[in-house]
Amino acid sequence: MNRGEREAAVRRIMERGVAAPVPPDLYGDAVRRGDRLLRHRRLVRRVLWLLVWAAAVAFAVWAAGAQPWVESPSETTPPLTGW
Repeated sequence: MNRGEREAAVRRIMERGVAAPVPPDLYGDAVRRGDRLLRHRRLVRRVLWLLVWAAAVAFAVWAAGAQPWVESPSETTPPLTGW
């Protein structure tokens, strides 16, 4: 069955006007699946925020110790001795 035949079949079904029977437990299954998806998304979001905060703290600790904004002393000039 190609796409055109499928579309025609769907149109015929929809034009009948008779609603197809829905299983009685479909609503409960949909609610349970939706709750599970929301819990999963919430958990993933919290884990990602935790990783972002951990990365920020790790960067702050590294920056405080390494002080990358301070220019390192130059070692190309020979020491002045014997004056």
